[in-house]
Amino acid sequence: MLVKDRPASYRSLEELIAAATEAVAPPERITVTEAAKKYVRIKEKNYSGLWSEDKTPYLVEPQNVLTSLAYQGMVFVGPARTGKSQMWLNWMSHSAICDPADMMLVQMSQGRAREFSQSDLRKHFRNSADVRAKLVPGRVNDNVFDKTFISGMRVTIVHPSINEFSGKTVGRNWAMDYDRLPLSIDGEGDAWTLLSKRGETLGRYAMTVVESSPGFDVNDARWIPSSPHEAPPCEGILSLYNMGDRRRRYWSCPHCGQKFEPDFKLFDYPASADPHDAAEQVVMVCPGNGCRLVPDLKHDLEHDGRWLREGEIWLEDGSVVGQPRRSDIASFWLKGPSAAFNTWQKLVLNYLNAKSDFERTGSEEKLRAVTNTSFGLPYTPKSIEAGRLPDELKKRARAYNYRGEVPEGVRFLVTTVDVQKDSFVVHTFGIAPVTMVGGAQSMDVYHVDMWKITKSRRIDADGHPLKLDPASFKEDWHVLIDQVIEREYPLGDGSGRFMKAKLVACDSGGAASAAAVRLNKALDGPVVSVTSNAYDFWRYLRLHDPEQRNYHMKFHLLKGEPSRQDNMIRVDYPDSQQKDKWAIARGDVPVWKINSNVAKDQVSNMLGRTEPGGQFHFPEWFDVETGELENIDWLYTQLTAEIRLQSGWENRSRRRNEAFDLAAYCVAFLRMKDIKIDRLDWSQPPSWAAEWDVNDHVFDAQGARGTKPASESTSLEQLGSLLG
Repeated sequence: MLVKDRPASYRSLEELIAAATEAVAPPERITVTEAAKKYVRIKEKNYSGLWSEDKTPYLVEPQNVLTSLAYQGMVFVGPARTGKSQMWLNWMSHSAICDPADMMLVQMSQGRAREFSQSDLRKHFRNSADVRAKLVPGRVNDNVFDKTFISGMRVTIVHPSINEFSGKTVGRNWAMDYDRLPLSIDGEGDAWTLLSKRGETLGRYAMTVVESSPGFDVNDARWIPSSPHEAPPCEGILSLYNMGDRRRRYWSCPHCGQKFEPDFKLFDYPASADPHDAAEQVVMVCPGNGCRLVPDLKHDLEHDGRWLREGEIWLEDGSVVGQPRRSDIASFWLKGPSAAFNTWQKLVLNYLNAKSDFERTGSEEKLRAVTNTSFGLPYTPKSIEAGRLPDELKKRARAYNYRGEVPEGVRFLVTTVDVQKDSFVVHTFGIAPVTMVGGAQSMDVYHVDMWKITKSRRIDADGHPLKLDPASFKEDWHVLIDQVIEREYPLGDGSGRFMKAKLVACDSGGAASAAAVRLNKALDGPVVSVTSNAYDFWRYLRLHDPEQRNYHMKFHLLKGEPSRQDNMIRVDYPDSQQKDKWAIARGDVPVWKINSNVAKDQVSNMLGRTEPGGQFHFPEWFDVETGELENIDWLYTQLTAEIRLQSGWENRSRRRNEAFDLAAYCVAFLRMKDIKIDRLDWSQPPSWAAEWDVNDHVFDAQGARGTKPASESTSLEQLGSLLG
């Protein structure tokens, strides 16, 4: 009889002896693959039965390495939908039945650990009776994060935390989605090193495994491999792959016998306005003799394929020669065309859709995701493929309007504000629709105005305005109301009408002034800062608005947060529980978090574009009074002040870079929920993005919305007919 939540009890001495015998029984000498085919049962909509390598033959060699005493580590790089998770389930099953030893599985978060345990792992035990029979029942022994087996073996499912990675000896360790784990676990080191330490005392009986699709960008676009199997310079799992024996998957052409590595770059498909039409006609071209391989051959190509280590050569007679690279890490890199649960047609379709999105918006997010998770390749940002000099941008400047005038075609304005120690730097951008070849809709961005606010409303003893100090004086923020939020921009059609900005986005951080630093020191703690004053200004707009202008809905605070994974923009409500010591945060002020790396990537791509459809337009402004050109070389210098590194955008030259930051803020806010520029239908736009005559951000001199003066919109003949 089993008592719930207590160790198993036995009804007879024979049962006790049988259980004890199993705990000390010698291992069953079979491979992980053989154990999976014998004990692991799969139940899916399209298949029910014992696990088979028929669908994923490329998993056989990696999972058999797991029990080899010749290796202490295994690295598997591959796209999504390759069956990587099943390898761990097969290994766990082999350990539970054939060769017990403690195991630890690392998931990217505690939530993901719980989800995996309650879905994949629970289903695995439910379907595989032989494995389930080895579990000790009861919630103490069989719960979400811990599984105990009759043999004494224990499996723990953890998240990346130094507490989980320290103070324990575990011989078999596995990290899923390695490139989505933190680069450093609580500042103590990378997950691979910390996991390897867990089994160090077990010597060659320990095994550390990581698997993932690439998640880090290439950091040197000019890199040339020093050997055929070397991976590009990247952080994360590809750097671990380079430490190993570097195995790649090869196929043999059924027509000419040429041995080659399947890669997306070998696909051939027609150029077509319809991505589905192009994807349906994809073939793979053998690099040896140009043989055209159709998708129906994929199954046979993969079954006849094999892994080759660095230095090995697969000859036409089937033999393998050469001196393989030596390492105690078996490392594997599988490319997208081999992935069992994805088709060539789907790979091409995903790529074409992502490419179209990039061409339309300048955003690399979808291209990066497809490259990483569909192709199994690291992504090379467009911004590091070539440098850019200020003169390249300056040569493209055009006299499309006077300073502060809205160019024809612009539908709405976005103003962004950068906070300096003694000023507000302000840029206003105009967004104009563009219809591209094939009918796709995109947009261009125009520089409409840019200026700096340096004077406050405070005055000195002589009645002169004092210098602005956003960190020390919250009242200094009020200059933004009339000088930015309420600012009027004349339309470029000469009608006398003007447009106001749809939104104003302002940085909520910034360096404290000397006065603010002295005050905070005197009061022994942060009392005033840019952030606290920014929050109070937003609260003022919300609470002190007798005219019900709803400026708090137009004025948005932002904070830049470079990241390699987050979306370009998301809203947050900081509170006192968060690490925001310079703000009086009560969870009532919305702050838009900008992934500055992603936003600046898109700006960089747009700056490089010379054709409409995701292009930045640069002004060649004239002085209205003298007709002379105004020197704005500083604009192009600031737009090229930063360089893109693997870690993100950096201003190594320490030049002024506000223009680049403000352009990135603009691009990011075009993706906010109130705009969603990538989904905006310009043929049926909302009123704030409509033609000027019906745009609710366009006013005439009397303050009437949109309507064009009759003298300009109606001919005399039409007017006469209307009057009878």
